Amino acid sequence: MTPGERRQLASIRDALHRLVSYDDESVTHEEWIRQRYDGGYAATYRPARTAAVVTAWHEAGHVVAALAAGARFSSASIRQGASSQGRVHAIRGGGRDAFVIDAAGQIAERLRDWTMLTDDEELRRWLKTWRGDGGDAKHFRAAITTDELTAWRLAEQVLTPRRLAIRLIARALLVHPSHLPYAVASALYQEGNPVSEPSTTPAPAS
Repeated sequence: MTPGERRQLASIRDALHRLVSYDDESVTHEEWIRQRYDGGYAATYRPARTAAVVTAWHEAGHVVAALAAGARFSSASIRQGASSQGRVHAIRGGGRDAFVIDAAGQIAERLRDWTMLTDDEELRRWLKTWRGDGGDAKHFRAAITTDELTAWRLAEQVLTPRRLAIRLIARALLVHPSHLPYAVASALYQEGNPVSEPSTTPAPAS
């Protein structure tokens, strides 16, 4: 970790400590709110704030899944642009767990407000509608070696115990007005992850 990254990590830790009693929308840095409002991506500050929070959880899901799978990336950001609301940049690796990384954004969004699709038929119907999503849906389907439902449930098994780590990364993305480098995200993940590593996806039932 570079000196600059250490300073960044210390600043984020301090902000998270000061704002520990506030909800996610209340800790969102004004940069992310204004960026969405000024760019015409939200009509008022309220939807801009909510969109930033949802995006932060989505990208935090990708970050946590990548770190759990031993994958590398350059940085994570919730800066909205014309084609995306945020991104985890240059993910490399993941091996047979790469599909978990692809599913992680959507799963993390559902973990945020506990709207998991526990009924298999309901999940099957939703999966049929899942398209695009910045390429996540396409990459998920290309990476799986079993049926979509089974793969999704395996991804949920990896990510659900890591909800606290996802929340920590999401809040770090919200309080910090810039991208999170890999080293900073990794350090925060180690602090917030209660699951022993290394982790791999459970094997499908035979």
